[in-house]
Amino acid sequence: MTKSIPRPDEITSRFLEELDKHLQEIVSGQTDIYYEIHDLAEILHIHPTHLSNTIKQTTGKSPCDICHEKTITVAKKLLENTELTISEVAFKLTYEHTNFTKYFKKHTGKTPSAYRKSRTV
Repeated sequence: MTKSIPRPDEITSRFLEELDKHLQEIVSGQTDIYYEIHDLAEILHIHPTHLSNTIKQTTGKSPCDICHEKTITVAKKLLENTELTISEVAFKLTYEHTNFTKYFKKHTGKTPSAYRKSRTV
């Protein structure tokens, strides 16, 4: 007998899978479009409000917060493990250089260059 998981948990799991898949597509260059929450909701065939409410209910975080966390994680890996310039990392993640620097600093407290230097010392 297979055990079914509650629908909110299924939605959350699928959201996280699709987000991870999308971020990998961005990093690999398969796409240069960063999905919005409504895009992910469309992939999951549910209303964006339902997606947001379900994610918040099951994780305690908004879908946007999760997207930011995962994007920052990818950015950190790229800054730590590649020879890409900060501009190239920004471009790879669909950002302009200056916007990426502001975004990264807002979410980490450090600029990308300060973060990279702190990881290579």
